[in-house]
Amino acid sequence: MPSADSLSLGIDASNIRSGGGLTHLRELLCAVEPAASGITKVIVWSGDETLDVLPERSWLELVPVRNLKPRRVFQRMAWHRGGLEARAETAGCSALLIPGGSYLGRFKPFVAICQNLLPFCPSERVRFGLSWARLRYHALEHIQRTTFCSADGVVFLSKSARQIVLKRLRTRCINSRVIPHGVHERFRTEPRAQRPLSTYSPEKPFRWLYVSTINWYKHQETVAIAAARLRRGGWPVAVDFVGPAYPPALRSFERVLGLTDPAKSFLKYHGAVPMHELETWYRQADGCVFASSCENMPNILVEAMAAALPIVCSRVPPMPEILRRSGLYFAPEKPDELADLLLRFMTNPALRTECARRAFEGAFEYSWSKCAQETFDFVAACARGGLFR
Repeated sequence: MPSADSLSLGIDASNIRSGGGLTHLRELLCAVEPAASGITKVIVWSGDETLDVLPERSWLELVPVRNLKPRRVFQRMAWHRGGLEARAETAGCSALLIPGGSYLGRFKPFVAICQNLLPFCPSERVRFGLSWARLRYHALEHIQRTTFCSADGVVFLSKSARQIVLKRLRTRCINSRVIPHGVHERFRTEPRAQRPLSTYSPEKPFRWLYVSTINWYKHQETVAIAAARLRRGGWPVAVDFVGPAYPPALRSFERVLGLTDPAKSFLKYHGAVPMHELETWYRQADGCVFASSCENMPNILVEAMAAALPIVCSRVPPMPEILRRSGLYFAPEKPDELADLLLRFMTNPALRTECARRAFEGAFEYSWSKCAQETFDFVAACARGGLFR
């Protein structure tokens, strides 16, 4: 084991392939100065596709792990109890960081990051019906419950997420820290002049943007129904949906699109887009909708804030914790309530101006360099035994 003044950190990223988890890992390693936390070496174990997008740093060693499927629980248990443990010990790691939140090995000390709230929200899991996805979330709750209870430290992304998880764990005695994700500078756009609704038309409508995976708990159907109600009333509104999709939810969403906008004139699903193109979508939008009912910390919401967009948002926590007084809130399963708020923003450019300004200023609280340094400081403290449950 290295001395307390020279820590070596191992990161198990073997189950991180895409989405917010990959963004978090990449931005963390791009922004951090590990020496400031007393960490001189960082080793990451993951698949080639993940390692390929991570930065090159003198203190960073990227080690490929092949033929390990992230959703095969027993294979991952064998990796934790065998391959990972042995490699971490051989490398002289002072601690392990588990950004995926699932670890069933015996290496100590380790710090886990809670990034997925669905396993701890039974009311949201039930939306998946009798499916393998629902069974997987149920299994993940048990795995992550074990992980968090045995961890030397747990990082939560929001206060609301910590409260929900600790309530499910029936304990308050976990050494934890709330460290929100950051937002990339490329999303930051100075607040623009808000145009009156009279400058829009059915041919050039007010364009709302919803960036997120098509899924049951994201409530894209609510957004489509609300926009269709306004369009039937003669209001110049359109919605662009951007993001990958969970196939069963996509089939249901496409049926709703076919019923509400058979001509495909104002409701458009564009599918997944490359990460580097997202900022263009924000800049082209007039406003942002975020309708999710289950989030740990919504990166998309912070990106829309940084882009200085007027935001109509789900009132389910942690969204109000993030957006605060910078947007309008609705119940994600009530399209009539959403339609009223969309129209309120559209017809009130002064309100749009004020909320967009507040959102833009609020987004400066979310920095990847701050997130990275606080995370490494917490891991280093746990490695030195300075914090206890």
